[in-house]
Amino acid sequence: MATLRRVSQPDEKGSFSTSIADDVINEALKSVEKAKAAVRGEPAPAAPAPVAAAAEPAPANDPATDEVATLKAQLELSMAKGRELMGKVKDEHEKMLRAVADLENYKKRATKEKEEVQKFGSEKLLKDFLPVVDNFDRALEHARTSGDIESLKKGVEMIRKLFEDTLGKHGVRSFSTRGEPFDPNQHEAMSAAETDEMPPNHVHSEYLRGFMLNDRLVRPALVVVSKAKAPVTDAAPPAPAPDEPPKA
Repeated sequence: MATLRRVSQPDEKGSFSTSIADDVINEALKSVEKAKAAVRGEPAPAAPAPVAAAAEPAPANDPATDEVATLKAQLELSMAKGRELMGKVKDEHEKMLRAVADLENYKKRATKEKEEVQKFGSEKLLKDFLPVVDNFDRALEHARTSGDIESLKKGVEMIRKLFEDTLGKHGVRSFSTRGEPFDPNQHEAMSAAETDEMPPNHVHSEYLRGFMLNDRLVRPALVVVSKAKAPVTDAAPPAPAPDEPPKA
């Protein structure tokens, strides 16, 4: 605020004079300028920008406020992690449900396929053996109409070969071990025969041939096993001595 200063020293004529402060003069000049501008219709000059008040000092840190802010941040982080974990749990649960459903469908398909195999698994085998049955029918019909036993014999031999060839297509083969050493893994001994034509414990003859399915024994061969002949003990008893009477 402008103030007037009174001067106590008199001037040369003996009167007192006053002096006006500079800021008051400046304010008066500005007022005059504003009045002139209003008369001329010009905008008033811009007022000088007020001096910014000094910033108030920041209040001191409150420990309780800081703790609340920390707990709030931790709670938000925990909630975010909880939502993320629940999302993962939901995805895993859905995957588990899909896996269980797939397993149930697989069990149903496997059961159905097993039943079909049990019912129709031998279909290909039967189709391969149908020509054998047809040839048997033809041979019997020819034997009834012609009475040619020799032709029937040849027909049966051909059918037997066809039958063995069909078995071979499915991995079945017969084996004969006559004259070979006895093998309990492939042979079943039915009896023994004394002979000097081969060493003991060999296959002397066969009742039935053995059969293999690929590398598995289906039926062992029923055989007769050779053994050594017993020694002959029919020699005459020795003659008595001349001085000894004959025994009664």
